[in-house]
Amino acid sequence: MTKTEYIWMNGELVKWDDAKIHVLSHVVHYGSSVFEGMRVYKTDKGPAAFRLNDHTQRLFNSAKIYRMKIPYNVDDLNEAIIKLIGVNKLEECYVRPVAYRGYNSLGVDPSSCPVDVAIAVWPWGQYLGEEALENGVSVCFSSWNRIAPNTMPAMAKSGANYANSQLIKLEAISHGYAEGIALDIHGSVSEGSGENIFMVRKGALVTPTFAASILPGITRSSIIKLAEAMGIKVIERNIPREALYLADEVFFTGSAAEVTPISRIDNIQIGSGKRGPITEKLQKAFFDIVRGKVEDKYGWLTIIPKYKEVTV
Repeated sequence: MTKTEYIWMNGELVKWDDAKIHVLSHVVHYGSSVFEGMRVYKTDKGPAAFRLNDHTQRLFNSAKIYRMKIPYNVDDLNEAIIKLIGVNKLEECYVRPVAYRGYNSLGVDPSSCPVDVAIAVWPWGQYLGEEALENGVSVCFSSWNRIAPNTMPAMAKSGANYANSQLIKLEAISHGYAEGIALDIHGSVSEGSGENIFMVRKGALVTPTFAASILPGITRSSIIKLAEAMGIKVIERNIPREALYLADEVFFTGSAAEVTPISRIDNIQIGSGKRGPITEKLQKAFFDIVRGKVEDKYGWLTIIPKYKEVTV
């Protein structure tokens, strides 16, 4: 991780190395946090945050599910993110806002603990490797299922939920794969440890529904919109495991993964074994927008102004 100069914590800018919490904070012991991940891209008009408001709103949605009252509103955090990127003088970066139960008591009941908020920004390259966007990645199905409905809320981007993601990722890496794909409790395809998944079959784009315990991905929704604009049929339905083996193309989407093709699953070659034509077409359309090469007709980009000085 590349350090930047400042982190925003509860309304104040603090130095990176001074951004600390107490070891007895509720979040450390119970995973009581909700968070976001979004990217800022370099464009000719300056740094541009991708779907900033949608990401911040999802943070508040996650907090609502977990009964966390964030002591700011969406506009407050959007403004803080914009300022933080500016004062750190970043042309492109990853943004991580997190709201968490802080220090007060250590019972399971978190009601008496404050809800603290922090935002960090730092440079981050391709999540699954520099060559992955073209050549794809080799992945496996995990022995760990995604969290079941009515156990933990899959639609919330919660730190506690990502204990499940860690198990999926660690298992995949231990077996020599770049990533793992989890099935839902019914045995249908769910998602990766931190990515939504799509397959291409006979020219149509197919992806699991929210009922498959997936996170409502913002990059996922962007790809659906781009596909529909291109006249590509989009189907949201249950997907059996073996359907991915037989797909013409398979790819991940996510703020970190962006649009990453999958070349092999369980050592079975998918399609041609590299990025397929529909994946490439959607990938190009996505990157052309976020990098400012074409008109931002969906209003997805927020240009970040430059900050010359900051008082801490």
